Amino acid sequence: MKLYRETEFQETEIGKIPKDWKVTKLGEITLEMYYGLTAKAVDYPTELKMLRTTDIKDYNVSWEDLPYCEITDNRKFNIQKYLLQKDDIIISRAGTAGVSVLVEKDFENVIFGSYLIKVRLNKSLAFPKFIHYYFQSRYYWKQILPKQAGSTLKNISLPTLRRIVTPLPPFEEQKRITGILSTVDKTLVDVDKTINRLERLKKALMGELLAGRIRVKEIDGKLTFYRETEFQETEIGKIPKDWKTAKLKDVAEIRGNKKPTGNIKHVTFIPMEAIPDNKIYTQYEILDMHEVKSFVYCEPGDILLAKITPSFENGKQGIVPLEIPGNFALATTEVYPIKCKNIDAFYLFYLLKFSPNRNKLKSLMRGTTGRRRVPRDALEMLTVPIPPRNEQQKIAEILSTFDRAIEFYRYERSKLEKLKNGLMSVLLTGKVRVRED
Repeated sequence: MKLYRETEFQETEIGKIPKDWKVTKLGEITLEMYYGLTAKAVDYPTELKMLRTTDIKDYNVSWEDLPYCEITDNRKFNIQKYLLQKDDIIISRAGTAGVSVLVEKDFENVIFGSYLIKVRLNKSLAFPKFIHYYFQSRYYWKQILPKQAGSTLKNISLPTLRRIVTPLPPFEEQKRITGILSTVDKTLVDVDKTINRLERLKKALMGELLAGRIRVKEIDGKLTFYRETEFQETEIGKIPKDWKTAKLKDVAEIRGNKKPTGNIKHVTFIPMEAIPDNKIYTQYEILDMHEVKSFVYCEPGDILLAKITPSFENGKQGIVPLEIPGNFALATTEVYPIKCKNIDAFYLFYLLKFSPNRNKLKSLMRGTTGRRRVPRDALEMLTVPIPPRNEQQKIAEILSTFDRAIEFYRYERSKLEKLKNGLMSVLLTGKVRVRED
């Protein structure tokens, strides 16, 4: 295939497109378009499974995870009509209205729910995967979203969809455009699989390392793993005989608030948005001191642990970077700034990420719905395992290696997403054309 820049355009209701392209309404290239069946998901096996609006994520579906269902629709219907077939495009008409998925194989036992719309295209006019990509583009979403910027339609109807305007390149060019975008999508799938594998492995290894079931030591400059055989019973379960336990308050302290002194004009500030849920270090911004009305004081190397719902449940915590200006920062009052004393900061970081500790603190949260917080005393009295200091550092080093790898692949994924969006903006409008060599 060869890419080249188009020079001859025509003006249309969706903007400039090549002179040899057509513009059509979705209803004009559709054989069938109709709503799904009313059914309810059940937690026991039945003859049917159901696709729901909530199952469509990033224009994809985890088909093996669809729930079983029972049909509650009282109308007379032909069940075959509602089974998913290859090249159906299923569009959500509620929730995230307008988001869609392309069905890539026939299903003998999967129907689609009543808040979804099935679109079956005339495949002599439109290549289904081309339309599927168009439905991901900003040109489609400009027609789906209402004029009020920033809000979404709560529902879309069949007449709305039938009026959606779409460009229609020559059929073979539709397939070539699809081939390019599919290549990027396949790479995205591979990257996602790598991220998922790393996350699963990290989670499993974290459980073994933080419980001491797998030990680590350095021999001749190399990390060596071995399985522990000698344990002691403690209030947090079995741990190795040479480990100890301690309350968090005995190995770290939650900083009291401290107001910066002197003639400070600008300050490093860490809002909740700058505290990650899947990275190690926080981000920060520089503000005029008078802009910061309330805060907690922290220093480089401190762990910031979100204490309010839903930030705590979402795993928000991070370490204050070492290179922040002024050697101190101010942070949102909805975090605990934790200064480590007799424990490695990175080891404690992972202990606070560890799901048993998170679940323990979650169970002790206080407050009204939507404003629940982890109490200070609950955090201070959290019992944690204490390996020898060098082993703490090795455990943290291993887990942070996984985090750096995961962060790298997430960054690669973001670059691929930008590439895909860039390609869609020029290929789906014909600014760049695709032809055979």
